[in-house]
Amino acid sequence: MNNIGAKIRQIREIKGLSQDYVATELGISQPSYARLEKEDERISIIRLINIAEILKTSVAELINEKAGKVINQQNSENPSAYVDTVINADKEHIQTLKEEIVFLREQLSKR
Repeated sequence: MNNIGAKIRQIREIKGLSQDYVATELGISQPSYARLEKEDERISIIRLINIAEILKTSVAELINEKAGKVINQQNSENPSAYVDTVINADKEHIQTLKEEIVFLREQLSKR
């Protein structure tokens, strides 16, 4: 299982939702949804947004586990360090998104 699919499964299980429920909400079969959790390269951006809405989470949390951990951590002893950490996580996330955009553009140009 890979990162995005694993993260989707983890959040779905934490929320107590079945694969069948999420599949029904997406308008696909349960086996098709199960493949999305195992083979996340098949997840389109639109589908990823829909999954995030169903799971009541953000796309950022689904695609960037490290940023999610940083943003969720509590650091009351040193608030400025926490802010710096969040800003750095955002920069990493933005870079990841830029790389994904380049990849998607390359895939589209091959068609």
